[in-house]
Amino acid sequence: MTDKPKRSRDANQLAHMIVGIATGDDVEHEPDTSGQRKGGLKGGKARADKLSPEERSEIAKKAAKARWDD
Repeated sequence: MTDKPKRSRDANQLAHMIVGIATGDDVEHEPDTSGQRKGGLKGGKARADKLSPEERSEIAKKAAKARWDD
């Protein structure tokens, strides 16, 4: 089995990889390490840390009401 480079989600990187494979160039794909996606992982916790317990409780009550009301 041959080692295939991991396919990128970014269309431009994918196109670059395909052209490199087609032309026989040595394509070395580097994953995106810019950290763009980490913000989504940190956002909820950072927001919760900034809210008071009363504010968090109100948000939770509103969410529960929205889930259970028809």
